[in-house]
Amino acid sequence: MGQKETNEEAKPEKSARLVFMGTPAFAAIVLEGLLLAGWNVVGVVCRPDMPKGRGRKVLPPAAKVTAEARQIPVWQPARMKDPHFLEALRGLGPDLIVVAAYGKILPQEILSLPPQGCYNVHGSLLPAYRGAAPIRRAVMNNEQVTGITIFRMDEGMDTGDILAAESLAIDPEETAGELTERLARLAVSILPAALRDVIQGRARLVPQDHSRATYAPVLRKNDGEILWALSAEEIRNRIRGLDPWPGAYTFWKGKRLRLWKALAEPVEFSGLPGELLSVSGEGLRVATGKGVLRVTSLQVEGGRRMTVEEFLRGHEMQAGERFG
Repeated sequence: MGQKETNEEAKPEKSARLVFMGTPAFAAIVLEGLLLAGWNVVGVVCRPDMPKGRGRKVLPPAAKVTAEARQIPVWQPARMKDPHFLEALRGLGPDLIVVAAYGKILPQEILSLPPQGCYNVHGSLLPAYRGAAPIRRAVMNNEQVTGITIFRMDEGMDTGDILAAESLAIDPEETAGELTERLARLAVSILPAALRDVIQGRARLVPQDHSRATYAPVLRKNDGEILWALSAEEIRNRIRGLDPWPGAYTFWKGKRLRLWKALAEPVEFSGLPGELLSVSGEGLRVATGKGVLRVTSLQVEGGRRMTVEEFLRGHEMQAGERFG
């Protein structure tokens, strides 16, 4: 065997056995990055297939699609403590487990399983925005900077010691969906080297400052309803942060109306929150608690995303009508 082949086999990413846990597109990008970096992923764990879209067709999660394309075994347990799943996980003999947007809390039985530990890829600069929706909440709150934190998991919610972190500026026009993809790419750029340090015993873990913790609780579908008493800038940021899911919406003539793009105009006006001040192809100008929101892209219930100009070709809307 040649020297080059010997060195290749000695690489930790070749020899270490890694189990990956993740579900949505964010996780799929991270998983693909690990595979391209040469890591030996011996199994992937995802949430169960779910019905999606207007047709409610049952579809596999993005990480499962990536794993099956690479012929990697996939598990989708309904319960993390399912004895058959735990037995299968032990049988894989993972040296470490990497988690990225999996969507469930890991029990101690799993946290203590791999000798090198479990590491989570989190979409914020911890201890800020601990919880299930860090990316959406950061955009909704008009944060200017966010990032990726890789930390060793413990029994707390995103409380473990930090292995690596990298910051990223948020574009003021960026949606949560766009930011999610950029953060996943950022994770791919720092994760392989961080895991290599773990396997080679060079990792330096830094405890979090728990006194500075903030939280990003899970979002539900009804969290998308727009409260017109908020300022135009606050509503604009909620629209960005709720794109693509659950989507910001209001009601018009009994129908749900999703708003996808809008501008905040800090101008004085006379009108009640939610009242249409003017209607034109350039946008729907709506009164808010402070300032005017000019909506430029929307989607009526049962329809598709479209510009306001397209929408007005098939729908009659007049100033003085009120949303909500």
